[in-house]
Amino acid sequence: MAVFNPQQLKKLEQQAKRNRGHFSHAQLNELQAQLSCDLDTLLKALLPVAATFSQAPISHFNVGAVAYDKTTGGAYLGANLEFSHQALSLVVHAEQSAINNAWLNGANEISRMAISDAPCGYCRQFMNELDKCAELAIMLPTLNTSLKELLPSAFGPQDLDNSQRLLASTQSNIKSLSHEISDTLKTHLQNAYAPYTGNLSAVEISTQSHGQFYGRYAENAAYSPSLSPMQGALSQLALAGLKLDEVAINAITLVETKGYENQQAVADAVLKSYATDAALLHVLAEME
Repeated sequence: MAVFNPQQLKKLEQQAKRNRGHFSHAQLNELQAQLSCDLDTLLKALLPVAATFSQAPISHFNVGAVAYDKTTGGAYLGANLEFSHQALSLVVHAEQSAINNAWLNGANEISRMAISDAPCGYCRQFMNELDKCAELAIMLPTLNTSLKELLPSAFGPQDLDNSQRLLASTQSNIKSLSHEISDTLKTHLQNAYAPYTGNLSAVEISTQSHGQFYGRYAENAAYSPSLSPMQGALSQLALAGLKLDEVAINAITLVETKGYENQQAVADAVLKSYATDAALLHVLAEME
């Protein structure tokens, strides 16, 4: 199995921080040449880099994942994120983090997932919401398999008569907002995936020195594996090597669909895990 040496891993970690966990097709080609390996081997070799972004104060079990976007040829890192003194159900799993990272950055088809440890049933269910999930290849350190093999007789969107899929849903239009928000946050709101509750929602964390971080609601047919906007945004922050209570925050804005709101309590609970007094601006949107 091809591996990067410690010096290479440190360089890749710094590169990943700068790019918020994204490696382009050209960068992957360069890394393949360095290791003289195929793509699957390279994705596995990047798992130690992904795992360095793990924040696991409860389990102390660091997990890394890499999602590969077939359409652009880019790779997106993910790592588990745990919140002290909060329900374990709020944890972001590494597979969720990597898929969320790819989704927020415009990926259209995740065809490969490399994971440092066998995915739990929760993550298998989350991956099952993806478009073309039946073709999803799973690479573990000592095994190459597929989601179809890991999740036989799966329950998914089709069982709830949902024709949409994560990474392949239609964009919604905004009719009105209770408060003005940034154009980027509007775009994330329009591209949220909420086919079961109808609560298209998104969040923006604006920092003084590190730019903005975004999350959007990603629902799941099994409901529990759904990823909230705040979880998604904080996972993006972690992939930049940051923690919410270690950066200066200008504003945090959560926008939800009026009449379908269900995310403010989750956002407040997650924020309580950090030593920050940042206030949450709650905005309601009417969607067409």
